[in-house]
Amino acid sequence: MTIAVTTPTGQVGSRVVRLLLQAGVRPRVLVRDPARLDDATRERVDVRQGDLTDAAYVRKATAGARTVFWVDPTPHTSEDPIETSARTASALVDAVRAGDVARVVLLSSVGAERRHGAGHVDGLARIEEALDAIGADVLHLRCAYFFTNLMQDLDGLARGVLTTTFEPDAPMPWVDPRDIGDVVAARLLNEEWRGRTVQAVHGPEDLSFTRVAEVLTGALGHRVRVEAVRDDDVRAALRAAGLHPTAVEGIVGMAAGTRDLVPEQPRDVITTTPTTLAAWAYSTLRPLVAAASG
Repeated sequence: MTIAVTTPTGQVGSRVVRLLLQAGVRPRVLVRDPARLDDATRERVDVRQGDLTDAAYVRKATAGARTVFWVDPTPHTSEDPIETSARTASALVDAVRAGDVARVVLLSSVGAERRHGAGHVDGLARIEEALDAIGADVLHLRCAYFFTNLMQDLDGLARGVLTTTFEPDAPMPWVDPRDIGDVVAARLLNEEWRGRTVQAVHGPEDLSFTRVAEVLTGALGHRVRVEAVRDDDVRAALRAAGLHPTAVEGIVGMAAGTRDLVPEQPRDVITTTPTTLAAWAYSTLRPLVAAASG
């Protein structure tokens, strides 16, 4: 069994690598900078150094893998994020088409089922469609809103402000990326599944931003309130920061295009993961916010 893992130092990928090692598997890791792997991990994995945007590297690094865990490396700030996501994954698609790779587990997102109109999430939809078109054995993991997105504005949380462009009282699924890693590792190690499968990873409960602020108030030890901002305000701020208009719309569209979304997969025993926001916020977010507050 050869399992290749992309972005092995990321929030999900690092968890996947650790679990595969604990399962007795030596994963092949595709990494730009091997120094970002800790020493103990680096000596236990098969390192293939390179850039995921280099098609020749991706083809060579994935050749012969039984299963590839693909995480799109495209930053939201890319000039044309949707097109870049699709183009970057095309080397993997070609590898599957040529028979160099047998199966793919794709880190996708809630909202990809819309196919169009969800900002940069449309890039993941394009990858899904490309893999589906060649009849690959593929698992699309449609993941919920990451707890770790809250780390993008530690200064704001230190001041007691949680900003969002989502409707504050509308519940939606939230998830700990470590729990996604658990699901990924289980699927990578399972040799039985075939064909096209879609599985949501919804976290333990749907949460509105109003409820999130209440949870953070308890976890952080100071009051946190929600501050709703308009899409146009976000656009203006991103343009002022120098982002390309296409990148701006890719970022804004992720929230704007999914506000009324009902996920394709219902919450059930398969799609629900265990870690609560309160537990994650107390153990992970609280120290970071304390450091930000000085």
